[in-house]
Amino acid sequence: MFFHVRDLEVRAQEFEGELKPGEVEFLDPKLRQIGPLKATGRVELVTGALGEIRVKGHLKAEMESECDRCLEDARFPVDSDFELYYRPVEEGYGEEVSIDKSEAEMGFYEGDGIELNDVLREFVLLALPMQRVCDERWAALKNFK
Repeated sequence: MFFHVRDLEVRAQEFEGELKPGEVEFLDPKLRQIGPLKATGRVELVTGALGEIRVKGHLKAEMESECDRCLEDARFPVDSDFELYYRPVEEGYGEEVSIDKSEAEMGFYEGDGIELNDVLREFVLLALPMQRVCDERWAALKNFK
């Protein structure tokens, strides 16, 4: 689902959907979606910010990846609220530019708006643990050494 900035200027839009495995590309061959990804929420323009979009909602999905410790398959449930902000890309995109601290936690979009699948992919990747292990005790033992 694509949200156009011109439509968001008129009013915020709600979304509710269920995406089957394979509908969202996670760009990691070791990461797989198991079962449906369910998402609900709201997309709106931020008042007073030119073209800045806020996506707020709830996502539930079951992900699977290789355990970083034993290489067996491990499941990682994601069931969480999220709030992400996106700003349009400025001229000179691709060049090195400095950003302030508030922009470090913001995504950027090109064109006339944002694609919901891209937002959901970003949140799932942010919600997964950095170290994917099949048992939390292994992560604690590894940090203990």
